[in-house]
Amino acid sequence: MSDDTDPPASLIELAHRYGVATGYADWTGRAVTVGAATLIAVLDALGVSAATEEHRVAAIEAHDRGHWARPLPPVIVGRSGSATPFWVHVTHGDPARLWLRLEDGSVRTGLRQLENNRDPFDLDGRLIGEASFELPADLPVGYHRLHLQVGSSDIGTTVIVSPATLEPPSRPGSRRTWGLATQLYSVRSRKSWGIGDLTDLTDLAVWSAACHGAGFVLVNPLHAAAPTAPMEPSPYLPTSRRFVNPMYLRVEAVPEFAELRHRGRIRKAKQHLQSRADRADQIDRDAVWKVKRQALASIYPIGLSAGREIAYAAFRARQGRSLDDFATWCALAESHGGDWHRWPEELRHPQSGAVAAFVEAHPAEVDFHRWLQWLVDEQLTAAQAAAVQAGMELGIMHDLAVGVDPDGADAWALQDVLALGVTAGAPPDEFNQLGQDWSQPPWRPDRLAEEAYEPFRALVAAVLRHAGGVRIDHIIGLFRLWWIPKGARPTEGTYVRYDHDAMIGVVALEAQRAGAVVVGEDLGTVEPWVRDYLRDRGLFGTSILWFELDRDGPNATGGPLPAEQWREYCLSAVTTHDLPPTAGYLAGEHVRLRDELGLLTRPAEEELASDRAQQRAWLAELRRVGLLGGDGHDADGAGVDVDEVVLALHRYLGRTPSRLLSLSLADAVGEVRTQNQPGTTDEYPNWRVPLGDPGGRQVLLEDVFTDPRAIALCEAMRAAVKPPV
Repeated sequence: MSDDTDPPASLIELAHRYGVATGYADWTGRAVTVGAATLIAVLDALGVSAATEEHRVAAIEAHDRGHWARPLPPVIVGRSGSATPFWVHVTHGDPARLWLRLEDGSVRTGLRQLENNRDPFDLDGRLIGEASFELPADLPVGYHRLHLQVGSSDIGTTVIVSPATLEPPSRPGSRRTWGLATQLYSVRSRKSWGIGDLTDLTDLAVWSAACHGAGFVLVNPLHAAAPTAPMEPSPYLPTSRRFVNPMYLRVEAVPEFAELRHRGRIRKAKQHLQSRADRADQIDRDAVWKVKRQALASIYPIGLSAGREIAYAAFRARQGRSLDDFATWCALAESHGGDWHRWPEELRHPQSGAVAAFVEAHPAEVDFHRWLQWLVDEQLTAAQAAAVQAGMELGIMHDLAVGVDPDGADAWALQDVLALGVTAGAPPDEFNQLGQDWSQPPWRPDRLAEEAYEPFRALVAAVLRHAGGVRIDHIIGLFRLWWIPKGARPTEGTYVRYDHDAMIGVVALEAQRAGAVVVGEDLGTVEPWVRDYLRDRGLFGTSILWFELDRDGPNATGGPLPAEQWREYCLSAVTTHDLPPTAGYLAGEHVRLRDELGLLTRPAEEELASDRAQQRAWLAELRRVGLLGGDGHDADGAGVDVDEVVLALHRYLGRTPSRLLSLSLADAVGEVRTQNQPGTTDEYPNWRVPLGDPGGRQVLLEDVFTDPRAIALCEAMRAAVKPPV
């Protein structure tokens, strides 16, 4: 897609009105002008025709008319403790009678009017005047409803009042804590079905808490994948973020399993799975789900006890339409395939009559998928309860992916609030120099506001339901997101802005109600003010040791940022799932792999030399603070014990003021292979690498519990967060 045409003034004006960036600074600080073709394509995805001057003039006029025709904003977002101004549009000279119904049912009147000298607008011969009011500062947090009475009509809009600052849960000893970070599917035990599951997660949490004082387990997104083969391996490309992948169920933990007759066939199938997994060098999700689904389908007809039937009915009522839509999509996918764009046209929208007819004709098939989500809900509840009971301050910290598969359940059910014709991604940065296209449809900011952010509210509430914390992947996407027109390269996109006060406000409100902490993954290209904003709102950032370099200020060295200068309100770790485990990173695996896959933009020798210089600087820093021995003459790390360096790097985290510290389970067992190489799909077995030792041999969960390397690193993390005596 060629995109080298400078945009005309009308296109720039229109783009600004819809929050579409016409220019930006890239990761090197260079100013980039966005071409006209990109702007036109992105505006088209927002439902705005901008291809010609005539279209642009008409769109600007329509934008003005739409604003003045609306009596109230689509949603009003405020913070507790602060008054919130808003506008009202009525026929010029008419009174505006306002009242507020709070979430608890009580009513507020007498809203204060502010001065507004804006001239009225001529809307088809009717003069529309604008008045300004403010919501009082003492409103409680929650979702309220503002009403405007004009004559005999009553017009309403949603008011969202979020906490000014999200306070961390006030639990004993919660000032500073550490946790394990794990890709659950890779961590199987002797009793799991060839893949890590929720019982394994429970056991890992209990072991790390009871034996080593861990305060949380950070787990990969457990979002649902399509129930059809081939199952998408990436937990960051789910079919739904609102629901969970039933592949993570432990079948034997389903209470009705005990009533199943002839369990021998299921045990035999499970043993076959385990045997295959023992020999395989990659995780086979399709094989696992095929056997698990057959077992679960055998349990489903058994039925429920009276008490469990009540619990299931309550779950269905609580989840409502979203659960029905998801279960319906799953049943349709099993009949017509996992890409709803290829279904018969009459089935491509959840509210069509044909979809309703399908549900009526296939009640058991649909209910089976509702039932699976209830089972997952039960096992997640048990995992969180066991983690906290074992002594964790937070328990399970879930991970919220950026988006969803464009062909999946959420894209089908929520298609009216998603942008078509574009995909979300990231511009080039130091570690992904060609940019990234995640192939996911982004939220439409205008439609989210029209819906008072309800789809986003439901999503955040769902991921926090069984959590003491949530990590939000690419939290910068709640401020601005890189939109790439379909058919264009990742470099040919631009940023689209969201109402970050609303998005972060919803996150803070739902987290306060759940008693959870929020960690934003704020790596990559970040506007300088964003991290300060997140801190002010009480959200934690993310620090990865290899990226913590002294780059700012007149005396910046470009070398490692001294530990005492790291951020306090942060989750700090040595590595992340998009890099090799630390042992692999020290061996230059990230350079070798990117070179092999053609992802470098400069010669591998230059990249490797830069990497070696960085590692030498870190070794010197470890020696400076007394965490690593040696005389410093091993220029390329020759002669340095890898385990000793890995241990020292994690002890270095303890020198930082960061309140949350994280140890990758892959680091704990000495794994070398990376879980994911950004910029690839099947060129590398992303998200399919089972947990292994330094030699690549599989490590089972039971082996972790007795592994000397894992024990030493866990104890180092426990010592790192201990308050000084």
